[in-house]
Formats: sequence, structure tokens, C-alpha cells
Amino acid sequence: MRAQSIQERLIVGLDVPTVREAEQAVRDLDGVVSFYKIGYQLAFAGGLDFARELASGGTKIFLDMKLLDIDHTVAKGVENIVKMGMTMLTIHAYPKAMRAAVDAASGSDLCLLAVSVLTSMDEQDMIDVGYEYDPHTLVLRRSEQALHAGMGGIVCSAAEAEAVRRIVGPDMAVVTPGIRPAGSDHGDQKRVVTPAQAIRNGASHLVVARPIVAANDRRAAAQAILDEMRSA
Repeated sequence: MRAQSIQERLIVGLDVPTVREAEQAVRDLDGVVSFYKIGYQLAFAGGLDFARELASGGTKIFLDMKLLDIDHTVAKGVENIVKMGMTMLTIHAYPKAMRAAVDAASGSDLCLLAVSVLTSMDEQDMIDVGYEYDPHTLVLRRSEQALHAGMGGIVCSAAEAEAVRRIVGPDMAVVTPGIRPAGSDHGDQKRVVTPAQAIRNGASHLVVARPIVAANDRRAAAQAILDEMRSA
């Protein structure tokens, strides 16, 4: 999935607790942003209906559900998400789950994204949950598996985007959360990169939430990030 403009490459995370606050954020960003991410927080507060509403009006929606279950359950979930008109959907990068999702989305325009390693995790976190790989190594291994499964893209830290791009080639989406403008608070993110560096590293799409949604002037914050992306 290849973006057509810098504006289409910025995905704003609507990480807010209510649909009302999400609606206000979308109004504030009207004309500047055309692509939004909806994750657990908003989804469980009426955000799925809001996602359908936005998509029906032509807005691109990245539904960040990080699906992982038995093959049948993943497939049936993907089939219904296709009907919602979503643009992107995340699946945890387990080979069987990815293959089931790809089969279920076949013939649709839904771009399936493989979640490699969460950007809130570092090497100690990987050890704590029992992985034998460091984050970078596991991201690359899962990128290869996603490519072979027929996924539409990878979600990874922008710090790994250059290496991932070499594996997946020019056409798959490389979507990078954990984007923080220089000088901003990293919050709970550990593997963070600036917008310009993410673009230079080969990211196709940047996911930015708090630096825009929590800003006093959301339009100005989004515009500044778009300007930095253009300068890369």
C-alpha cells in the first residue's frame, strides 16, 4: 500500500477516552489530516461505530486491534472488519494468524499490518516475556514471515524501518508508531524516532498520537510534523 502524498502518510492516533473527544479532534484537524488510528481505548467506548462513520465519509481509518487467536476466529473477525470499510488493520505477527487473516481479506482493499514488536518494549522486556531474540532481531524475523504470509505491511519502530524495508521491498507498508518530534516527551515509548528520520529510514506511514492530540493547538502540531516529514 503506497501513500500518494505526505498528508496521507501521517496517521493521527485518536487515543482519547470518548467519541465526543475524538469527534472534536477530527474537527480540529479537518483539512490537515485525512487518516486516523482507532485503538482499544476508543474502540471500547463506541469507537467502532465512529470508525464506520468516518470511513463512510471517505476518511481513512487504521483499526489497531492487534488480532491474535485461533485461525478461524481471526478469519471471521477480519471478514467483518472488511465490511466496515477500514483501510488498515493490525494482526500480531504470528505466522498462522497472518495466513488466516490474509485468506479472509483476499479480494478486498484492506491492508493487513503485522505487528512485529511493540515500541514500548526494549531488550529487558523481551527477556521478561521469554523471547530468545532482542527486539531488532525479532522484528526482522517477523518481517520475513509477514512477507511470506502475504501481509500488506509491517508495524515496527522507525529505528528498525530501514532494515525492514530492505527485507520487504518497496511496495509493502512500513508503519511506524513511537514518533516524537525533537524535544517532546517520550511517555511510555522506548524506541522512538523523529518524523524526518522515520521518513529517511523508509517508513511509508507515521503514527502520531499524543504530540498532536494532546497539543494545545492540534492543527499547528500536525502541520509542524507534516512540514518536518516534507523536509526529510
